[in-house]
Amino acid sequence: MLVGFCFFLFFFGLAHFGLLGADEPRYAQVAREMLAQHDWITPTLGGKPWLEKPPLYYWQAMLCYRLFGVSDWAARLPSAVDATFLVLAIYIFLKRFRPGSQLDGALMTASAAGVLGFARAASTDMPLAMTFTVALLSWYAWAESGSKTCLATGYVFLALGVLAKGPVAPLLAAVVILSFAALKRDWQLAKRTLWLPGILVFGVAVAPWFLAVQLRNPEFFRVFILQHNLERFSTNLYHHRQPFWFYLPVALLALLPWCIFVVAALAATMRGWWRERGETFGSDRALEIFLTLWLIVPIAFFSISQSKLPGYILPALPAATILLANYVRRRQETGDVPSVRLITLHALVAAASIVPALMIQYLVLQHRLPWNRATLISLGVAAVLAIATALTLRARTGLGMLRFVTLIPVVLTVAAVLRLGAPTLDAKLSARSLADEISRVGTQRLPMAVFRTSRETEFGLAFYRDQVIARYERDIVPMSEHLVVAPHGSETELVKQASGRRVVFLGSYAPQGLDYYWVAGSEMRHVH
Repeated sequence: MLVGFCFFLFFFGLAHFGLLGADEPRYAQVAREMLAQHDWITPTLGGKPWLEKPPLYYWQAMLCYRLFGVSDWAARLPSAVDATFLVLAIYIFLKRFRPGSQLDGALMTASAAGVLGFARAASTDMPLAMTFTVALLSWYAWAESGSKTCLATGYVFLALGVLAKGPVAPLLAAVVILSFAALKRDWQLAKRTLWLPGILVFGVAVAPWFLAVQLRNPEFFRVFILQHNLERFSTNLYHHRQPFWFYLPVALLALLPWCIFVVAALAATMRGWWRERGETFGSDRALEIFLTLWLIVPIAFFSISQSKLPGYILPALPAATILLANYVRRRQETGDVPSVRLITLHALVAAASIVPALMIQYLVLQHRLPWNRATLISLGVAAVLAIATALTLRARTGLGMLRFVTLIPVVLTVAAVLRLGAPTLDAKLSARSLADEISRVGTQRLPMAVFRTSRETEFGLAFYRDQVIARYERDIVPMSEHLVVAPHGSETELVKQASGRRVVFLGSYAPQGLDYYWVAGSEMRHVH
């Protein structure tokens, strides 16, 4: 059952629409270039070192490319595999240490919107979330059982977390563990964590790549550590400024459809801790406090950051779903029945996701929900799902049916997005169809440039055409004949930029408001 759900939620339909945004095609292209050069050390983009991220995702994508060929779905495969590994790790941990909650914890994690979404993205976020989750679960397994194997596993996956995204993994883990030790008033726990064999394993796993890439690229420390870690955190260098409270709504959305019960579980944990403050934690209370810290620390840390993106808090989400699974298990054991208000709110939130899924074409094209027959039908479907969910949970006392009735709208939502939304997402937000249209004019091997287009278009074309894409705004026009993509109505400006060179209109790509042209060759010149 669990494997089947993971296959549907993470793997099914990975190729239904092309790579989206700027990051997906950029990461996918870096891995392709590294594979083509047989270089496992230096990430490159457009033939130049691209040192923003460590190599774990690239290594995974390179293996997928080697096995299945270069494609957009193969670029997404590492995240799907990592998400599956994350879910199975939660299942194994709960089965060993909190039997009875393992299927709830695994399926709640798999179906959380943030996990599900990033499991289908070619990015470094899911590799970090998986390695960080396994590292913290392994550490807690050691703290509860004393198994050195668990502690060693924690060090291994913490090292992989560094290779996934950098020093943020051990930093957040250290804050979580130290905070937990402080609340337990057990500083020996933190001291015992500093286990020499584990530290050596960590160093052996991390050091080789960092040393090798620094020796080959002397600018690595400045680019990776100073710019893309310290400056990214402390300044708005990359223009991702958001308000301090940004991650509160992001976390609630990322935990859909479970966010109502997660808030209830978190509130129950805090009330229990407050009542028992000053007392020795029992095993269940200790786990709940640990999970609460794991949830709060990354959200608080990145809320302080001057640069905020939704994926940054992905490593915190498994803590919330495991906390909820433990909450459900304890309530079932005591026979506690959730209130009508809690059930109603959960049913409404769980069912509501079907509306944007059924209306995704309107949302992508018009950026709003129109008031028409389709909207009314979508709202009616959501209402039926909400009523059925609420009645089922009320009829079946306790929370035994929570997982089953909540997964129904999740499955329907994913199916609707893949069936109804994929063609629109592909046409409107991916460069895949645009690249296919350009290739059909028979000039696919000419150099390519863009003019006044988005970064998403630039990096998307770079992947789908496997070419370096020049940009006129960077003050260089290719000297040879080439193709150029520009917004509708740009021909006059292009002719001016080409200055004496012949410009021929080849076609339009209406969904994204773009035209593509052929430009005759000339000597290299600077654009003024």
